Amino acid sequence: MQVRELSIAGAWEFTPAQHEDHRGLFFEAFKAEEVAGAIGHAFTLAQANTSVSAAGVIRGVHFADVPPGQAKYVTCPSGAVLDVVVDLRVGSPTFGAHDAVLLDDADRKAVYISEGLGHAFCSLQDGSTVTYLCSTGYNPTGEHGVSPLDEELGIGWPSVGRDGAPLELVLSEKDRDAPNLREAAEAGLLPRADRVEAYLRDLRG
Repeated sequence: MQVRELSIAGAWEFTPAQHEDHRGLFFEAFKAEEVAGAIGHAFTLAQANTSVSAAGVIRGVHFADVPPGQAKYVTCPSGAVLDVVVDLRVGSPTFGAHDAVLLDDADRKAVYISEGLGHAFCSLQDGSTVTYLCSTGYNPTGEHGVSPLDEELGIGWPSVGRDGAPLELVLSEKDRDAPNLREAAEAGLLPRADRVEAYLRDLRG
């Protein structure tokens, strides 16, 4: 498995080796020791979520209060999505910046998103399936969002799908009405980089 750290500290891309023959193929979608080696501590699996999205659907930008936050290991076993990691940690040198990885059923990459980071994706074809391995369970009072269309974030969402057809972006009412980055910061919703780092130091022991 190849591991690459993204331009946002706390986010990594994992590319598995695929073994294919006349029967089909096999690959290791998740390896605990590989993830732990990258992030510096064991990844605790508390919940596994799956979403299925039509072409053009955007989900996110979602994040959770730290502590405990919610780290995610995200894969796309069927279809294709543009997966986006956003640095929402106030005080981080890359605050407000983002990085993106194509997750699909060809390269079968995964992305690890650490506590304190925001996560979003755009589906590039109907039926795109995304699986999230989460370090903590769902906590409705501790989970928040920032508008994925915020001009300050400047995320370049795809205009065409996997088949080359134009995409019409579709958001939930909650994501569409989410505050922009500046509003979320002024409301005190965003995690602080120093508190996130202190929490991660505790996890690393």
